[in-house]
Amino acid sequence: MSNFIEILAILGLYFGLVLAGELTFELPDNARNCFYELIDKGVKCTLEFQVITGGNYDVDLEINAPSGQVLYKDQKKQYDSFTWTTDQKGEFKFCFSNEFSTFTHKMVYFDFQVGEERPLQPPEAGGHVTALTQLETSAVTIHEALKVIIDYQTHHRLREAQGRGFAEDLNSRVQLWSIGVAIIILIIGVGQVLALRSFFTEKKATAVST
Repeated sequence: MSNFIEILAILGLYFGLVLAGELTFELPDNARNCFYELIDKGVKCTLEFQVITGGNYDVDLEINAPSGQVLYKDQKKQYDSFTWTTDQKGEFKFCFSNEFSTFTHKMVYFDFQVGEERPLQPPEAGGHVTALTQLETSAVTIHEALKVIIDYQTHHRLREAQGRGFAEDLNSRVQLWSIGVAIIILIIGVGQVLALRSFFTEKKATAVST
């Protein structure tokens, strides 16, 4: 039990060392949403995004440095990942745009990570440069396994949400098509009945006149 508590304590040192944020938001048609982050110089950053639902599952993305320099710009992307190292300190901006769409809303997910992962036991936290003990090795192994599990869960949730959105959209289209077909069949049936009645009415009128 004490070993388990020590492992959790070592894992707890990791949290807060890397700034990371995940967000899923709705991007209306003809809209542009921007996000801002203050980052120091010489920091490695990674932005990964994916369109979950809406239209052709594509958006525009632009990343700007504090000086206004365009670091990344691409149009109508379904998903992508961009990694860069900052060469200046300041407020970085990344904007998602759906301005090319006139009536389709999009659901966008992004994961923004600032900084590289530090060791679970950095020297300033009492760590050491010598060989790891069995407990520390177990903690590192658990930590790496948890990272893989979290990554798989995130991607599976995105795929599930994307599949559900596609299924709901397909269901609504099938319903509209079925309603349209039913209306057409009803119109054709009524037209056929009226046409048959007109045939008998003309024959009856001809017989009476003779």
